[in-house]
Amino acid sequence: MIDSYLLSLLIFSPLVGIIILAFVPKGQHQLLKAIGFLTTLLPLVLALMVYVNFDHAGSGNQFAETRDWISFSNSGLLAYGIDLAIPYELGLNGFAMVLVLLTAIVSTLAALASVIQIKSGFKAYFMLFLLLEIGMLGVFASQNLFLFFLFFELTLIPMYFLIGRWGFLDREKAANSFLIYNGLGSAVLLIVIVTLFVVTSTTNIDQISNMMQMVGPEGDNLKWGLLIALLVAFGVKLPIFPLHSWMLRVHVQAPPAIVMLHSGVLLKIGAYGLIRFGVGFFPEQVSQMAAILAILGVINLLYGAYLALIQTDLKMVLAYSSISHMGIVLIGVAALNDVGMQGAVFQVVSHGLISALLFFLIGVYYERTNTSLIPNLSGLARSMPVASGFLLVGAMASLGLPGMSGFISEFLAFLGLFREMPIISAVGTLGIILTAVYLLRAVLNVTFGPTPEKLKELQDIRPVEMVPVLVLLAFIVLIGVYPSILAEPLQASLQFILAGIGG
Repeated sequence: MIDSYLLSLLIFSPLVGIIILAFVPKGQHQLLKAIGFLTTLLPLVLALMVYVNFDHAGSGNQFAETRDWISFSNSGLLAYGIDLAIPYELGLNGFAMVLVLLTAIVSTLAALASVIQIKSGFKAYFMLFLLLEIGMLGVFASQNLFLFFLFFELTLIPMYFLIGRWGFLDREKAANSFLIYNGLGSAVLLIVIVTLFVVTSTTNIDQISNMMQMVGPEGDNLKWGLLIALLVAFGVKLPIFPLHSWMLRVHVQAPPAIVMLHSGVLLKIGAYGLIRFGVGFFPEQVSQMAAILAILGVINLLYGAYLALIQTDLKMVLAYSSISHMGIVLIGVAALNDVGMQGAVFQVVSHGLISALLFFLIGVYYERTNTSLIPNLSGLARSMPVASGFLLVGAMASLGLPGMSGFISEFLAFLGLFREMPIISAVGTLGIILTAVYLLRAVLNVTFGPTPEKLKELQDIRPVEMVPVLVLLAFIVLIGVYPSILAEPLQASLQFILAGIGG
């Protein structure tokens, strides 16, 4: 039955394109671009199949795959006299399924953006792009920590080259910064995984979760150490202040199509890891440090919003906006109740869609003007009225306009925290006000005012460029007006996570 290997097909389907691209001459530009884009439709179709066939009422992993993979004799490694094995394990709960679908959607749209915006090196670019997609899909579908780590590392290699080869002026510095910070985060994560393997003799995520909750008070110090290490490892990825500086460089220097993937999907690995492993493995410790998480979330929210307010580069505005919006994820997690956690997950998905939309539009503007500096972009509503309208709609979604996904996620996250920590929640709402200010300031300065002579004859957004915009806007509005489409598959998995803390 296809269900028994559907996830493997989904994860590794981009390999089809990589293999075909390897045999296409690098001078066949149009063919290379067509193959690169069309290949992303394979995982998209399979991800939609997974969503349609997913049992929303089920709390366990679905489409599970378990096969023998790595086994070795316990040569004095552990106290128990048993052989050890690391199986090949895949499966999806509601949270992971939603992120797999988000990855497939954003990847397809980013591939289309690449066809439009990338000007050279198509063969290598799309091979790396598809390799990156394999890593992203595998991260969310993995059911053991070793496999998760392999896919996690797989995302770093192609991302490094995509930034360093196809980025802007300081692309090499941005690529090196990305690799150093994420490499250090990976090293910390590996220490956690090895420690958990030594303690539990398994890498299965559900088994580790059950076993760690059975550890008595004598293991509290170990739990605290592992939780803090996870917070650092995934805090780099999210990112949490002050582990964020690398992300600013990537958002500014990477090609817009790659930033769509980075802000839309890769940052979400940090949120996924904190919720799935941090809360899942160490619920008691997380509940004890909930106030610290809430404060970190508010710091992220206010720090990112304030610095976005004073930026003169549209890319930097959105980069700091990403930091600010990831603070809302922390706020929702810190609530440790059903409403707040649901808000955190909604924010993960909502920001993935909205940031992909906004960075794509920046790419549209940059392709025509060769700049993203706000002082050099003025009065574009006259020469590019449709693109300017889309930019305004994207900003409205980002600041939380009712009827769009941003409103639902922010409302649920703050409502959840207000139940537990009303004062911290009230302080955090200042960030929502600042969000409206910096986004409207940036958009109004770009779209209105006098139009410089060199910007008066710009071509407006083309029909092919409208495809990613309309698709992303459709999902943003759909989640905003019908949030149950996202909430239903999440309920069972979030309740299972919160059961450990009595949420």
